[in-house]
Amino acid sequence: MARDSQAALVALNRFGFGARGGASGDIGNAASDPRGFVKAELSRPNGSLLEAPNLQSTPQLAHAVFDYQAQVRQAREAAKAAPPQAPGEAKPDGAPRRSLSLNTVATDIAGQAPPGARPGPQPPNVIQKTFRAEALARLQRAMLADCGFTERLVAFWSNHFCISAAKGELARMWAGSFEREAIRPHVLGRFADMVKAVEQHPAMLFFLDNQQSLGPDSRAGLNRRRGLNENLAREIMELHTLGVGGGYTQADVTSLARIITGWTFAGRQGQLGEPGSFVFNANAHQPGAHLLLGKTYEPTGVAQGEAALADLARHPSTANFIATKFVRHFVADEPPPALVARLREVFVRTDGDLRALATTLVDADEAWRAPLTKMRSPYEFLVASGRLLARVPEDPGPYLNSLNLLGQPMWAPAGPNGFPDSNAAWAAPEGMKLRLDVAAQIGGRLGNTIDPLDLLEFAAADAASIETRRTIERAESRQQALALLLMSPEFQRR
Repeated sequence: MARDSQAALVALNRFGFGARGGASGDIGNAASDPRGFVKAELSRPNGSLLEAPNLQSTPQLAHAVFDYQAQVRQAREAAKAAPPQAPGEAKPDGAPRRSLSLNTVATDIAGQAPPGARPGPQPPNVIQKTFRAEALARLQRAMLADCGFTERLVAFWSNHFCISAAKGELARMWAGSFEREAIRPHVLGRFADMVKAVEQHPAMLFFLDNQQSLGPDSRAGLNRRRGLNENLAREIMELHTLGVGGGYTQADVTSLARIITGWTFAGRQGQLGEPGSFVFNANAHQPGAHLLLGKTYEPTGVAQGEAALADLARHPSTANFIATKFVRHFVADEPPPALVARLREVFVRTDGDLRALATTLVDADEAWRAPLTKMRSPYEFLVASGRLLARVPEDPGPYLNSLNLLGQPMWAPAGPNGFPDSNAAWAAPEGMKLRLDVAAQIGGRLGNTIDPLDLLEFAAADAASIETRRTIERAESRQQALALLLMSPEFQRR
């Protein structure tokens, strides 16, 4: 059984989010057919989609945030115009007035304290509520998945094509809908379709400032005396498709930036379309044909940019970049060259079929022989903990707080290159100390209610090392034993 348990551990940890506790039987199911257990999720129709009654579309969320911002402005303007009230002054109905009552209304809406006021808890505004609802839906899906391979793919591609919720209110409002609309429908589809969906999504256009990019010779560019913003074009080539060293030049970046001028989203006034929807603004588009990577793209409006993206998605450098990054994430910081070559060939031969890419990875012997040396990211660690403890969250707060503490705030990487994906990033001493603190908190909260040795059977069964088993057995308390289990190599490594 030991060999099967080891394969089950690889199936659950390398490709998924770890075994669930309770009556799931994950470790046994994975041991009976490890590769089939992982690939089962790939065959489920619409298995990557995430829909819930309280999750709205990007345009719906745009209406909500624009309305909220208008309310904040109105309240602030009213607060400035209102005469100051003396503390304790009675209202006409005899009730005591709150000092600066209209200013208080503004701060209640904005979630900010007035100058000189003592800060206190503020009710969540619509942006905070939306972000928490999106995060909770994502966490719950990851907790409930049988293996979690599809959810791991979602997380991988969402980090590859990342935005940051820290960019501003629109980015925070749209972080979840961006993943639901641009990433999830395509994680088992074609890479070119995902690229198009991502680069035309309002959240990406906002994050990388393409709504500010004007063709220098366009009508809008001439009127406003503004020009190109190359942020999106650069990241499309450097981070999303070709990769660093992918054979492009600065001239290519500038050319792509010209090609995608006019790619924007409708604003609050809805002059170009429904607020929060992708639109092509011909008045902002740089006219004429453009040369990109040696190919001329004729002036066909929005189709000019779509043709350029399709070619970038199929470029040989893109195939190599994606195959390497895919293997590095799932197998090892130093990707086995033969496995990278095999995935690169599949990517090219299938025209970027991401289901075929994932299937080839799971079928590869190298992916099962390589030792479990990759450190789980903070998100993977917290989800795996919840799964093992059979805890489906009803409040995302503890998870969001822990992610902030551990350096991986939900949907908020420090830059457009996403969160790091290496042991050097997540196994640093300070990070491990904070991770131990989180494990100790979990142990202190739940240790009395469970038997850590039973959990070890759920998590690893016979694949658990003698050292890990003895360490847990010798713990001074159940709380300490649970913390040690959560910090064990069998739990931390994937």
